[in-house]
Amino acid sequence: MPADRFVIEAVGLALATLAADARIAIAFSGGVDSSVLLDAAVRVAGASRCIALHVHHGLSPHADVWLAHCATFAHERGVEFDARRVVVARDAGVSIEAAARDARYRALDTMCSAHDVHTLWLGQHADDQAETVLLQLLRGAGLAGLAAMAPEFSPAGACATRVRPLLHLLRAQLEQYASVHALRWIDDESNADTRYARNALRHEVTPALAVHFPGFRDALARTAAHAASAQRLLDALARIDMEAACRDEGRALSHDALLAFDDDRALNLLRYWMRTLGLVAASSARLTDALRQLREVGAAGDGHRLRIDHAGQALRSYRGLLYWEAGDSSEPADETALAAREISELVWQGQSIWRLSQWRGTFVFAAVEPAGADANVASCCANARDVIPVSVLRRAVLSARSRSGGERMRTGSSAAANRTLKNLFQERGIPAWKRDVPLLYVGDELLFVPLLGVNRAALPESLDFAGPCVEVLWREDLLVA
Repeated sequence: MPADRFVIEAVGLALATLAADARIAIAFSGGVDSSVLLDAAVRVAGASRCIALHVHHGLSPHADVWLAHCATFAHERGVEFDARRVVVARDAGVSIEAAARDARYRALDTMCSAHDVHTLWLGQHADDQAETVLLQLLRGAGLAGLAAMAPEFSPAGACATRVRPLLHLLRAQLEQYASVHALRWIDDESNADTRYARNALRHEVTPALAVHFPGFRDALARTAAHAASAQRLLDALARIDMEAACRDEGRALSHDALLAFDDDRALNLLRYWMRTLGLVAASSARLTDALRQLREVGAAGDGHRLRIDHAGQALRSYRGLLYWEAGDSSEPADETALAAREISELVWQGQSIWRLSQWRGTFVFAAVEPAGADANVASCCANARDVIPVSVLRRAVLSARSRSGGERMRTGSSAAANRTLKNLFQERGIPAWKRDVPLLYVGDELLFVPLLGVNRAALPESLDFAGPCVEVLWREDLLVA
């Protein structure tokens, strides 16, 4: 019986769930696990269907050597290769392992999107799963933590489904495959550092467990499966509660609706809501304290004073709604407290996006169908509030500027008066900390304000809407980069 058959069978089963022409991205670190996965994927699916994706974290002095090794390994097999360099954030309260993992997955998803690949294969195996369950048990994790790694998972907002074809196989089986096929791989020196909890389990705990409880990996895998099943039931309940409590397409929760639930149900909803937003999971102690504060400010009626910080984010309350915002966002009482940013300029030539990193967001210029030969400003406004003729965008250089205070715009018909942005924000119930947005100018004329729309005063009544038009949108990053 071939020594590599278990790996080949596992990859074949994973491949059978995909369309015949679907491409597969393999997260390729260069270690033995991902090297085995990539080699087996090429043997089963063919090199043309595979792309190897490498993330350069810059945490090891050998990172450049690893990048070169991975590129060579892929090219030797005729596999397309791509890599991204990331900067691992060192935020307070977030471990270096967690920060690196978050940066890695964001980079992998970016590469999958760039290559239009919707399936990402990961090399984790049964030993990794057992270590994960043990870590979560020792941390006092809930069901979501004990469920550990899913064989298949589609994260909210990600373009690629994450698949772990080798999750039921032992590390020893992967090493046997590597030996049979004479694979060369990287040994990351940090894997021997027992200051990291996972490494301590791997080198000092699981060997002892294997002696006294030889089947511990299978037992922990069953524990993870049971926890995952129970978590699915809790998620189903949370989805029911979300229907009653969510606002603003899931970006906000009703303060009153959340507090109407008992503590267990409210905490379950908070955990689920945070996962849908892609936020880092909070500890039970942190969430319990957050719920206590929510109940206190709800009783006192001063929710606008609420600020609960977690992993670079802040939970805020405004007019009865709860939001998660970037933790460094300010809460200006008036225009004098707004942060000034460097002006960005763009000569618009049909670009569909304009990324503004200083505001952590993007202007989107989406083409729309012409309104027709008899179109006018009023009818166009009725159909699409933020539609602008292309001729206006080409009229002068576009610039993105900070609010300085006192800016005015007209959101209605020609008979409407120009009003201050501050008054319009207040009228529409936009929280104070969301008002620090880039103002889009054409030349020296204010053209568009995120959350408020197009300044009608910048669009003469005689303007032709029958020609090419675009809808202007502002997309704000949810998480801190």
